[in-house]
Amino acid sequence: MKFSIGGPLKLAFRPWVEGLENIPAEGPAILASNHLSFSDSFFLPAVLDRKVTFIAKAEYFTTPGVKGRMTAAFFKGVGQLPVDRSGGRGAGEAAIKSGMDVIERGELFGIYPEGTRSPDGRLYRGKPGGLARVALATGAPVIPVAMIDTEKIQPPGKVMPKLMRPGIRIGKPLDFSRYNGMEHDRFVLRAVTDEVMYEIMKLSGQEYVDIYATAAKRQIADEAKAQKQALKEAQKEAEQAQKEAQKEAQREAQREAEQAQKQTEKDEKERSDS
Repeated sequence: MKFSIGGPLKLAFRPWVEGLENIPAEGPAILASNHLSFSDSFFLPAVLDRKVTFIAKAEYFTTPGVKGRMTAAFFKGVGQLPVDRSGGRGAGEAAIKSGMDVIERGELFGIYPEGTRSPDGRLYRGKPGGLARVALATGAPVIPVAMIDTEKIQPPGKVMPKLMRPGIRIGKPLDFSRYNGMEHDRFVLRAVTDEVMYEIMKLSGQEYVDIYATAAKRQIADEAKAQKQALKEAQKEAEQAQKEAQKEAQREAQREAEQAQKQTEKDEKERSDS
C-alpha cells in the first residue's frame, strides 16, 4: 500500500503531520485514533515508515459483488484484521486477541476507540474493551492520534474524495504500567480509555460527547425518520387541505352559477309579464 497508494496519496493530498517523532522506530505500540472517515486507515499508515495493522469490520471482507471482492482483497493484502462487530462478547474477545498478537510480534496496532466513525465530526465516548485490555495485558504504550479534516475529504456515503489537505497530530506515548494486572477491572478499563480519549480531544480540538457514537447514530437515524414522517404527514395534510379548498371553490362556483341562473329566469319572467 505504501508504494502503490501511499505515495500518490501523499502527493495528491499533501497531509501535514505533527509529532511524528512520537512513533517508535521499532517495538510494539498501540495507535489510538479518532475516526472521522473511511480514509483515516489510508492516511495514517501512508505517513509512517512502519506498518500499521488495524482492526476492520468483517463486512469489508464479506460484501458480495465485484466491489466487495476488490475491497476484501485490498484489506487482506495490507494485513488488516476482520472482526465481526455483531457477535457480542465473542467478537470483542476476537478483536482483543488479534490486537495482542500484533503487539507480541513487536508491531504497531491501530484501533479506533470510538468503535465506529463519528456521525457528525464530534468526538464520542471510547469503548473500554479492546484498547484498554490490549494495553494493560501487553504493557505496550498507547500513542494518541488525531485525524484532522478527513471527514471533509470523504464524508460517509461519498465515493469520490475531495482534494484538500488533511492533518495528523500524534501525541506523546501514554504509559499505563501502573495498572499492571488490572485488565479485568472495569473501572480501570474505563479510566484508561477516558484518559486516552482526553488526549485525543486535546490533539484534535473536537467537541467531546459523553455517549457512544453508535448510540448517537441511532439517535440521528431516529430523528431523521421522525422528520421524514412529520414531513410526510405535513404533505398529506397540505394535500387534504388543497382538496378541501378545491371542493369549496367548486361548491362556491356552483352556488354562484345557480344564483345567476335564478336571476336570469327572474329577469326573463319580469320581461314576459311586462
